[in-house]
Amino acid sequence: MFNKKIDIIMPNYNKERFLSEAIESVIRQTYKNWKLYIIDDFSSDNSRKILKGYKKNKKIKVYLLNKNKGPAFCRNLGLKKSNARYIAFLDSDDFWKKNKLKNQINFMFKKKYPFTFTDYIPIIQRKKSKKNLKKTNIINSFSFSSFIKNSSINTSTMILERKYIKNLRFRNLDLLEDYIFKCELMKKTKIKFEKLADASAIYRIIEKSRSSQKIYNVYNLWKLNKIYNKLNFLQNFKSIFFISLNSLKKYGFK
Repeated sequence: MFNKKIDIIMPNYNKERFLSEAIESVIRQTYKNWKLYIIDDFSSDNSRKILKGYKKNKKIKVYLLNKNKGPAFCRNLGLKKSNARYIAFLDSDDFWKKNKLKNQINFMFKKKYPFTFTDYIPIIQRKKSKKNLKKTNIINSFSFSSFIKNSSINTSTMILERKYIKNLRFRNLDLLEDYIFKCELMKKTKIKFEKLADASAIYRIIEKSRSSQKIYNVYNLWKLNKIYNKLNFLQNFKSIFFISLNSLKKYGFK
């Protein structure tokens, strides 16, 4: 069995409600050769008190920022501090199934894929309730041209081989920094993202969160597609139309 170390990068900002569940889902992994880097983005809730409880775990490294810097800075710091051949990402309000790392890393090794993702199960998270949605059924492979029409690669499902990332980093954006990172990685390397057909993660869509601001998201997608992906008007219109359509298929009207 393939047993290379995987570094996991987890940014956190005020997710005390879900933070322990995310961390415990890593600890419970059947694949044990991992190290978790948690970057707390100057949380004002009880996140730091929760993180102190993991201080003695040698496989978990916590960085406490003294100023709010945003998720892009946190992920970039994680990339800088980590050193494993493989990198995974997990947002602090999501969590993994216990065989996620084992199944995905062996899939990558067997198929010789440097970039992979999986299906996932979305949850609409409200203050006092949650609604489980159907497991996603994402297409099996993404290139840049297909990804800008269907941005369905969830960051919490990705594993990447570090050597292909090189100096690429997340851009410091108000929204969609992970979308632009994936676009730039595909453009730079010309390597496709390949899917392991397994719902390995649970993805929380929190009311009033960044990912739930639909109109603002569409505006930012148009702007970022134009600036970073160099899409013309027609290409940009198609991108937004198809991304919105695929979002509707996955999540309904939320």
